[in-house]
Amino acid sequence: MSDRKNQDEVGIGEEPPIERVLNKYGGNLIHLFLTLLAFVILAAAAVAAYETVVREFPKLWQPTDEYKALQHIIENLLLVAIAAELGLLLLFHRTSAAVEVIIFVIARKIVSPDITAVELLLSVAALVGLLIARFYFLPGKPK
Repeated sequence: MSDRKNQDEVGIGEEPPIERVLNKYGGNLIHLFLTLLAFVILAAAAVAAYETVVREFPKLWQPTDEYKALQHIIENLLLVAIAAELGLLLLFHRTSAAVEVIIFVIARKIVSPDITAVELLLSVAALVGLLIARFYFLPGKPK
């Protein structure tokens, strides 16, 4: 009879106390870890942006290959944007942040000089599809 009483007290849908404690503190620990990871990524992105501005921008005014310098700057800035969006994704877990990370990854791939015509066509189609999905299907207004 005491077993039946314990089952009635705990309830069928409730979790045991040890599971509640693990869920609470484990979840908090995971959120703290993801927050720290996001800040590390954002700090690395800030350093990379500074390095790009300091080292790469002056190459635009040198009489060497300005096109290659501009392409390298754009690739680096898109990589910084990917890192920033990834940091936002780790902090806020929003679908729009995940889509924007993928958009920046595809945009960076399109800028690469080693891309073939088929890869370019597929990348543009994927980019258009993601932009349409972001505009029409994700909650909130696009920025």
